[in-house]
Amino acid sequence: MRYPEGGGLTAERRAFRERIRLQAGERFAAGEKTTVIAKDLRVSVRSVERWRRAWREGGMEALRSAGPANSPTVTDDQFAVLEEELGKGPSAYGFDDERWTLARVQTVISRRLRLSLSVATVWRLLKRHGWSWQTPARRALERDEHAVELWKKEVWPRVKVSRRRPGHGSSSRTRPDSR
Repeated sequence: MRYPEGGGLTAERRAFRERIRLQAGERFAAGEKTTVIAKDLRVSVRSVERWRRAWREGGMEALRSAGPANSPTVTDDQFAVLEEELGKGPSAYGFDDERWTLARVQTVISRRLRLSLSVATVWRLLKRHGWSWQTPARRALERDEHAVELWKKEVWPRVKVSRRRPGHGSSSRTRPDSR
């Protein structure tokens, strides 16, 4: 990711951009032209036009920063509640087996915290709080190692088909050899 906060701008960069917008607002009030403002502030004309429209509709307050675009949607208190709910296990929420998937955690967040988060956001949230994906500590008792090795030696080579056909081919898409 490009930014230290996981997305969006740093607080310093946000403040810098806000200062530029406010300078543009002062120049709008003075009646300066859009192209002159854009050149002096070293921004695009389209940005200045967008700021001017916002300034006309809401004044200088409309040019102020609205804060980080990707602010955390789950507070520490809410995450504590979520951890407590996850501790109850998936069966408490009507799931058949005892596996927490991201989709299931997403469902719990939706039901319990009344938040709508994407699966990717759920993963980032869990990862940020030290959770990780889990693998079984040991193999299943029913596993037959001899049968697995036999399958690998005898069945897999027959099933596995080489992607490359024998013989010379062509890199041309229009020749039949390339299909």
